[in-house]
Order: sequence, then structure tokens, then C-alpha cells
Amino acid sequence: MTKKHKKLSYDQPSLFDAIKELTNTNPANGSLSIEKEFKSALSDDLSHACDELGREISRAQVAARMTDYLGEEISLSTINNWTALSHPHSMPADHLPAFVRATGGQRRAVEVLSKHSGLFMLPGPDALRAEIQHFDEMMREAKAEIQVRRFHLKEMEGK
Repeated sequence: MTKKHKKLSYDQPSLFDAIKELTNTNPANGSLSIEKEFKSALSDDLSHACDELGREISRAQVAARMTDYLGEEISLSTINNWTALSHPHSMPADHLPAFVRATGGQRRAVEVLSKHSGLFMLPGPDALRAEIQHFDEMMREAKAEIQVRRFHLKEMEGK
């Protein structure tokens, strides 16, 4: 039995259109106070942390990895304080790359920061796929414009 192919709708906004729309909005007063959301995302990243083989790792192991990556002591207590809503300190932004690597590439915390900044981050291969998609869309639009002009040319020439 053959599969029915779904007709694609080009009326749907592209990823780039959606991003453009999201980044053009003005944030409401207080909407960029993201401490709770950021700490929650850090906690989620820690609960999903894994090593290079995909095995779950503990908060203490994440702290040890961060210590290695940063060359400064990051203790389990420090990690716990960064994620505790009752604690006044947050993870410094310059520690975030080491945290992402130490958790095996978890990126919820990075996404919270980028989303509220009006930015969108993608891992290398996904960024290239997004660029390719953008070029594909531009080519489709250009081909459609060429077809319209060919039609008009035929009408002008009386064919």
C-alpha cells in the first residue's frame, strides 16, 4: 500500500518568521525577573545530567566536572545553593559553559537565558539545519517568483 503524502502548506510562518516575531516584542515590567525559572532549569538539568556514555551522574559528579573545567573549586554545596529558591545566590553566567558540559549537554538553563534575551541557541548541527531550511525557503520563494514572471512574460508575448 502506498503512503499518502501530505501536501505542505507554505502559508505557515517559517521558523525564522516566528523567531522574528518573538524578538520584536517589548517585555512587560518585571517579566525579565527569571531567578526562579533559571534555578528550576538548573535543577532540571542536574536531574538529567549524564556522562559521555549516557549514564546518569550525580550532583557531586557535576560539581567535580565543573571544578576540572573551571580550574576552581565548585562544591556540591555550591551547586545546591545555586538551585535553592531560598538561597540568595545564583550561578555566575561565566560558569554556565562548564555547567552545560559537566551535565552532558543539558541546556534548559541556557534556553531560559536565551529565551528571555530574545535569542535562540542551537547546537552546531541544529544551527546548520536551520540555516539550510532558511536557504530552502528562500529558494522556494525565488522559484515561485520566477514562475510568476514567466507567466507574465507569456501573457505579454501573447502565447
